[in-house]
Amino acid sequence: MSNKEVILEAMRKAGEPLNAGKVAELTGLDRKIVDKEFAAMKKTGEIVSPIRCKWEPAA
Repeated sequence: MSNKEVILEAMRKAGEPLNAGKVAELTGLDRKIVDKEFAAMKKTGEIVSPIRCKWEPAA
């Protein structure tokens, strides 16, 4: 499983928008890795921000 898949899975399981720090805590990944993956997923539209500074998988 790639880091991106791990992050998306954790976000789906949480069932609510999460910030990068919480995603890092839930997945056990380093915060820098989460930030890097978030940046890539924002560009491709895989995650959306319904609340400022919090993200969830796109529908």
